[in-house]
Amino acid sequence: MPTQPAGDPAGARRADLERRLDAVQARIRAASRGAGRARDPELVVVTKFFPAADVRLLHDLGVRQVGENRDQEAAAKAAELADLDLDWHFIGQLQGNKAKSVVRYASALHSLDRSSLVTALGKAMLRENGHRQDAGLPPRAPLATLVQVDLRDAAQRGADDHGVGRGGAAPGDVVHLADLVADTDGLELAGVMAVAPLADDPAPAFERLAAVAATVRDGHPGATWISAGMSHDLEQAIAAGATHLRVGSDVLGPRPPVL
Repeated sequence: MPTQPAGDPAGARRADLERRLDAVQARIRAASRGAGRARDPELVVVTKFFPAADVRLLHDLGVRQVGENRDQEAAAKAAELADLDLDWHFIGQLQGNKAKSVVRYASALHSLDRSSLVTALGKAMLRENGHRQDAGLPPRAPLATLVQVDLRDAAQRGADDHGVGRGGAAPGDVVHLADLVADTDGLELAGVMAVAPLADDPAPAFERLAAVAATVRDGHPGATWISAGMSHDLEQAIAAGATHLRVGSDVLGPRPPVL
């Protein structure tokens, strides 16, 4: 990052974020035009490990979609920034016992990967809306839910003895999970999400994701989201039809050490 003047660190950080954000948005526009797309995908800025103050600066710069992958951090930031019009996207692996927390603040969940999580989220949404009714508040909007797809091939999954893969459901299980989400009150099937396999060319992986997304849309025409692409592979994701990009480090800079 550029050296911050001692008298205005917040101003220097804002300028740095603006420069980085402009550069990413320029990449998105160029890739969209190169792919013949008339509309750019949505940018979800992933703010994990960065302070709420950075999210506030990003909001000043026009960002409205932010992503987090740890519930404790996300819940704290959402509470601190409740005065801002932000959509919080939960993009990390979610434990079922965290569902009741996530539905309090998240507008979208990108990482549905098993049937038990569908059940947990449905119960959490029912409980949350019950609390809201008791408090005289309107129900919350349905939780936009994406099925995460494991894009590794069978050999890669078989070699993952320690569970260090990217996560997600096997492609053959996605339609069943999509049906479960669509049939659960409080959840809205939005589409699919994936992370390109480590050390692989992301382009063919994202093409496989696009094929899975098309199959899901055959049964659920409204499930139009394809969440794919990060700082290093957003161009390939855009070429494959991604509607939502999850970009962190290229906007916020190197991640601070986790304490």
